[in-house]
Amino acid sequence: MNAESALRVTDLDPVIHAPKRLAVMAVLDNSITTDFSFLRSYLDVTDSDLSKQMSALERVGYVAITKSGRGRGGITAYRITDDGRTAYRHHLAALKALTTFE
Repeated sequence: MNAESALRVTDLDPVIHAPKRLAVMAVLDNSITTDFSFLRSYLDVTDSDLSKQMSALERVGYVAITKSGRGRGGITAYRITDDGRTAYRHHLAALKALTTFE
């Protein structure tokens, strides 16, 4: 790895870098949409914790949230945005650059 092409620690995205949000972004990058119940089960987190993580990602424009229905029968679905996909893949590249020495 040469110094000019190397990414730096500052290239890591602090919003995505949190483990739960990184896992969410990995799921969303590999799906069209994913619902709240799947993510809650996959991450093994509480409703409030998942809501907090998803709000952080939505706030910076990395995910879009769609709600259908109301009350207990309602479904909340998430999809990664174009900005989110770009940020996630840049974050992965930064991780790889920081952990790979050639």
